[in-house]
Order: sequence, then C-alpha cells, then structure tokens
Amino acid sequence: MNTKIIAQGAEAKIILNNNLIIKDRISKSYRIKELDDKIRKHRTKSEKKLLEKASKIINAPNPFPLTDLYQIKMPFIGGEKLSENLNDFSIEKQRGICKIIGENIAKLHNADIIHGDLTTSNMILVEGNTKNNQIPKLKRGDNSIPFKIFFIDFGLGFISHKIEDKAVDLHLLKQALEAKHFKNWQRLFDSVLNGYKDYKDSKKVSERLKAIEKRGRYKF
Repeated sequence: MNTKIIAQGAEAKIILNNNLIIKDRISKSYRIKELDDKIRKHRTKSEKKLLEKASKIINAPNPFPLTDLYQIKMPFIGGEKLSENLNDFSIEKQRGICKIIGENIAKLHNADIIHGDLTTSNMILVEGNTKNNQIPKLKRGDNSIPFKIFFIDFGLGFISHKIEDKAVDLHLLKQALEAKHFKNWQRLFDSVLNGYKDYKDSKKVSERLKAIEKRGRYKF
C-alpha cells in the first residue's frame, strides 16, 4: 500500500493512498473533546454533501460514502494545480481557461453553492486526449487542446442564496489572481466575469463586488 501525506493545513491532512485521496480532519487539542468531535463530524459531513452536489454540475471529485466520521474519501485527480501552471500558457489559453472558470462558478452559484476559497490552488488542470465529448477544446493555432478544470477543497463552502456571499466568492478569486498571476490578472478576471454571465443574477453580483471593493479601499 502506497500512502503519503501530500498536503497539510490547519484543518486537515490530505493523504494519497494509491488512487484514493483521503481528507482527514485534524483533532484540535485546545478544544473540549466532545466539542471537537462535533465540529469535525459536522464539517466533514457538510463538505461531503457540497462535493456531491457540486460534482453533479461541474468537474469536482465525487466522494465515496462515509466510512469514517472525520474523513472524506474521493478519487485522485491526475492533473496539476492550476496555480503552478497558468502563467506558463499563452495569454489566449489563460483567458480561455479563466472564462471556463467563470462558467463553472456561475453553475455553482445558480445552485446556491458558495465555494468559500476560490483560488487557482484549489483548481486542478487536466489536459490530454480523452473520449469525453464534454471536455471543452481551446484552439491555439492549428492545434486543439482538450482540458478539464476540476474544483477541489470545499471545506469553507456553504449553501447561500445571498448576492453578498456570491460577490465575496468572486472577490476572493480576484485577489488570488492579482497575487499569483499579477502579470495578466486584470485580463484574466475580465475573462472570469465574461464566463460568469451565465449566472442568472450576474449583474447584481458585479455591482455588489464593486461595493465590496469600495469598502475595502476605504477601510482603515
């Protein structure tokens, strides 16, 4: 059995076990055990439900039934973190990828799913030949490059119909693009917004996004 920890944060360890990803929520020693158990169980169950719902409408890992109250098990996605690869592509491909990201966020928001941590580090790029006709193809010259974008880590996600929550979701992605992909971040975010037009209340969200940015700009 080939098992290794591939990531560890404050909330969970991410373990690769052959072709299986296990998200194991970490116990917090500073919390009363009964409270800690309750919180970990609730967050594990909530994230699993979000993943199940999201995987039906976008590319996201579909978790297996819970066998451990503190662990989510799901298929391993054989791709690369978008955060580590986006800058290496032509600007045309970067913008094409970001448009698809916007379309996927629109699908989540139409289902009232808030991701809660939209960064390119929580997106997996899978490229290559496939028989799946649903994979979008981005033309570069005479070539056609098939790819999928998978959204991962819904640990901070929740269900909400509020325009404010959806605008904050976009605001987080905008900040992530500016920090990690600063050379072309404005053009990339414009492409995200172009794809996001598929959301039924995209204009309201865009207006609220501007208000959120103003609040941040004048905050002391």
